Amino acid sequence: MQDAADNFGDNVVTNLPSPTQRSTQLAAVDPRLQALSTLVRNNESENGEKEVDLVQYWRVIVKRKWTVVGAFAIVFLTGLMATLLTTPIFRATATVQIERQSMRVVNVPGVEPVEDPYDMEFYETQFQLLQSRSMAEKVAAQLDPNDPVFAVMSAPSPWVKLKQMILGKPDTEQTVDPAARRAQLVGLVQGGLMVEPVSRSRLARIHFDSPDGALSARVANAVATGFIESNMERRIDTSSYAKEFLEDRLEQVKLKLQDSEKALAEFAQREQIVNIGDRSSLLNSDLSALNGALTAAKQERIAAEARMSQGQGMNAMSHPLMMENQGVQALRATRAKLEAEYQEKLLVYKPAYPLMQQIKSQIDNIDKQLANEMQLVRNNLGSNLQAAREMEARLQQQVDELTSQVLSLQSRSTDFTVLEREVETNRQLYDALLQRYKEIGITSNVDANNVSVVDSALVPGGPYKPDLRRNLMLASALGLILGVLLAFLFEFLDDTLKRPDEIERHLGLGVLGVIPKLDKVTPDEALLDPRSAFSEAYRSVRTSLQFSTDDGVPKCLLVTSPSASEGKSTTALTLARNFAQLGRRVLLIDADLRNPSLHRTLGTDNSVGLSNYLAGSIKPAAAIKPTKTLRLTFIPSGPLPPNPAELLAGPKMLSLLALAGEKFDQVIIDGPPVMGLADSPILANVSAGTLLVIEAGSSRIATAKAAFKRLLGARAHVVGALLTKYDAKVAGYGYGGEYGEYQYYSYGGARGQSLTT
Repeated sequence: MQDAADNFGDNVVTNLPSPTQRSTQLAAVDPRLQALSTLVRNNESENGEKEVDLVQYWRVIVKRKWTVVGAFAIVFLTGLMATLLTTPIFRATATVQIERQSMRVVNVPGVEPVEDPYDMEFYETQFQLLQSRSMAEKVAAQLDPNDPVFAVMSAPSPWVKLKQMILGKPDTEQTVDPAARRAQLVGLVQGGLMVEPVSRSRLARIHFDSPDGALSARVANAVATGFIESNMERRIDTSSYAKEFLEDRLEQVKLKLQDSEKALAEFAQREQIVNIGDRSSLLNSDLSALNGALTAAKQERIAAEARMSQGQGMNAMSHPLMMENQGVQALRATRAKLEAEYQEKLLVYKPAYPLMQQIKSQIDNIDKQLANEMQLVRNNLGSNLQAAREMEARLQQQVDELTSQVLSLQSRSTDFTVLEREVETNRQLYDALLQRYKEIGITSNVDANNVSVVDSALVPGGPYKPDLRRNLMLASALGLILGVLLAFLFEFLDDTLKRPDEIERHLGLGVLGVIPKLDKVTPDEALLDPRSAFSEAYRSVRTSLQFSTDDGVPKCLLVTSPSASEGKSTTALTLARNFAQLGRRVLLIDADLRNPSLHRTLGTDNSVGLSNYLAGSIKPAAAIKPTKTLRLTFIPSGPLPPNPAELLAGPKMLSLLALAGEKFDQVIIDGPPVMGLADSPILANVSAGTLLVIEAGSSRIATAKAAFKRLLGARAHVVGALLTKYDAKVAGYGYGGEYGEYQYYSYGGARGQSLTT
């Protein structure tokens, strides 16, 4: 390793890259940068469509469980205290039956509409009458206004009393006159009264609530009996009015009946109508038969037209009539034979040869005979078509005449039916009114009451409210809902990165590993145990880095973070040790020239280091320090310079990395935080890859996004992100099994123990 350090220092000048080489190196990174930017945009586009994840909601609830428990406890205790401080209320219930009953004076079938026995308009009216002020006044007249119970009912609630005590307002009693006391009593009766209709029945329950069970029963029964009395008072004797009304109505209907009967008789005589039904049936039957015949005639005419059209066409010889003619078929066969003979001899003789002329003459003679047969067929088709058209015309004329007769009969029958129906209606109305008139004369003028008490109210055995069980169940439900809402609200307001999926969703970066949070031990102590979850997590990161690019681990890897104290220095040191354990020659550079820390961890002198080399005061070999780890070499930061950014941006840093890439298998740089400093973007630009370290539950999303954009603006190749100080309990239930438990089987098959919280 000392030889490597000596060679490293001797060749630093000769291996300085030229400006052209630096441009080439940066240009070689461009395709990967473009690919990374495209990946980020694609991830952002894909993440635009979010899916509902119920497991994620459960994780939030488990994570914020103390918020849920606290809200639940507060609401539960509040409900318990409110229930215990509330004055007990007793409810007494009386049940009444309300029948819809009316004087059938004009409610004649066929004249007045039939009323639904479940007419809610009627029953709603009765319910409102039960709760009316007049009913309350009637009941209040039966009560003692000086009853102490009414003082309790009119007393302010415990919450009002508490408010008065807090505000210092005295609870003074004022003298109330009897009229005001009576009005107050009426209000208390109305306030405690409630009417509950029984569904799909004529029953109604009358409830009354008060602090005294006996009073509740007394008031409920008083309301029931008072309603019956009021209903009886409203039912007056209507017999005289009914008889006068019906007498007048009977006279009107009688005159109307006589007029309608007279109009019907005159219309039947004028139109000579005896029996419309038989005549209409006969005409309809004849019309139906003629329509059938007309349809058949139309089909025959259409078929004749089709045959005629086929006979006049170019393919008339293929007409069925021509094909069925035996003479025509014989002529066609003879012609075909002569035509074949003509074509055969045409190969020997010329058309002007006498024999050829003779055959040609025979063929022409046969064509004339075929034309004559065709003309005969056409003449026959024309005759058939004309006969079909004449038959259709005659049938159409008969149908039109018979249709006119049917329509005329229907018109007269409609008028006759209207007049006949009017006569029947008037007769029914007259008979019904006459029957009602006779019934009124013999029936009592007072009907039975339509309201009756089914069950009288009894003194309740226990309070109706407050219901301790129901209130506690309601308070539990409200407390649970409030706690869950608060948990989601706090989770929504928490804008830190807590889980690997959040890094992937918000930054578009792949998470190369998750480092668990340590409890009661330091990172150095945890790393001493190679079987610990902390050690295994970093070995997993090392493996992920080997597959982060097509060429494996970037030769020069910068480790940085958005802000300070996120675990970048620990990560850089641990990764350097892990790569050295693989047999690689590793160079660890502390490039944090503002707040270095690796020299303290390694126990190395920091009086001479990277800043001295960048300032040109020493050679690289003088800055290199050995470590206790085999094959691991360290360059400390050196004294803090006044201009770190200018030193890192100079050519010496680029030359150092170029030479280190030749002498070492792996170069790892511990850089400063990205935000607020220009150092990390400069180092990221000259590094082959950058690892962004993010502390779980500490790095804000906006800060991490800004840091990532700064690195991309510096043309950095960000290979991925590393989530440190990950607490599965804080992140949410369910993530521990995915990322937080790096337990594995130790030597001998025993399970290793995790050092995570």
